[in-house]
Amino acid sequence: MHVNVIWDKLTRFVIFLLFIAGLLAVFFWYLPLIQQNQRYRKDILLLDAKIEEHERLGRQLKSQIDAVQNDPRTLERIAREKLGWARSNETVIRFERTATRR
Repeated sequence: MHVNVIWDKLTRFVIFLLFIAGLLAVFFWYLPLIQQNQRYRKDILLLDAKIEEHERLGRQLKSQIDAVQNDPRTLERIAREKLGWARSNETVIRFERTATRR
């Protein structure tokens, strides 16, 4: 009778160890997938940041386009800055940078 108690305890212990071994096997089986999922999440966060930056740039460019199309003062300012235009009673003075050698 005493031997049966020992065998019952040993059987339960072996079943417990087999259960733990099965859990470890499943964990190591899925570990590469878990790591790949983490890399994908990191990539998604980076791409979301890029999307937000591009959307911000798009809004900025759209506002600049709207300003050029609808605001004559903006168009005049751009013509003065980029093309060096002036009104008939104005004088344009341009400062050129000198090339410095090192």
